[in-house]
Amino acid sequence: MSKKTSYLLGILLTIILGTILYYFFCCKPCLEASNKEAEIENNVAEPEVKAATKNAFSVIDSKSSLKFDANENFNFKGSDFSILEPVSEGLKAQLERMSTYLKDNPTKSIDITGHYTSDENNTSAFPNLGLARANAVKNYFVAHGMSSKVINTYGELDVSLVPDTTNTYFGPLSYTIKTRDANDTSQVDELKELHDAIVANPLVLYFDTASASINLNAEQREKVSKMVKYIDKADNASIKTIGHTDNTGNRDNNVRLGLDRAEFAKSYLVRNGISSSNINSSSKGPDEPIADNSTDEGQAKNRRVVVTLN
Repeated sequence: MSKKTSYLLGILLTIILGTILYYFFCCKPCLEASNKEAEIENNVAEPEVKAATKNAFSVIDSKSSLKFDANENFNFKGSDFSILEPVSEGLKAQLERMSTYLKDNPTKSIDITGHYTSDENNTSAFPNLGLARANAVKNYFVAHGMSSKVINTYGELDVSLVPDTTNTYFGPLSYTIKTRDANDTSQVDELKELHDAIVANPLVLYFDTASASINLNAEQREKVSKMVKYIDKADNASIKTIGHTDNTGNRDNNVRLGLDRAEFAKSYLVRNGISSSNINSSSKGPDEPIADNSTDEGQAKNRRVVVTLN
């Protein structure tokens, strides 16, 4: 064999050996890693899609075993407390039955508990969205002949609720009929204590010069809830919104401005499910300052609406 041939064979063997080594040390690990990643991806389970919660309307009087039920319930959009219309005819029929039952049995009352999730935002005037939903259903009951005196409302966080793909919650509510002692007069004392507490510590809303919205904190929402409870239970009870201003400018203009602010607070409460017939608006203008009008800080405190009971 010539030297030239031996040289060419040596080059060929080097190329073949290099290719083999390259495959084992470079390509093969890459291919194995790629295949492993593909295998992992194929084995990853699809996220579980939970079915929307759909609670039917069901109310049972445990004392008499009488039951009111319908296939449908009151429904709400996520982060909202307005009842979605239309309400089914089957549900309306059950409400008529229940209204008659409660009228015929004056010792009976019904608890409405509205449910909400931690994913929802509470934009209502109530401490939580569940209570706002319960209040909306209470108003519907009252519009269909029930007395607010026999309806109690509550709110409850419910992590099991699942909306549908349109962000609708179907029946986020529960109901219980209770029987009270006909001789129990404790509610009278409770209402007096509630009234006195509200009057002693009313809801006060402060207004900047160009205020266009109301955002309540937790303590203020609790005050609204207590006022609603009181006017629901007490005879001839109502809320009053009283507008106040600083002493800047003409007095007559300030009286009108105070009334505008009182009406603005009233419309906010009405949007949150309090009947306009239960709210009276008035204005004191600059006549009852609570701070020194000679300072900016004092003027800011005087620009206010006081929301309390009549």
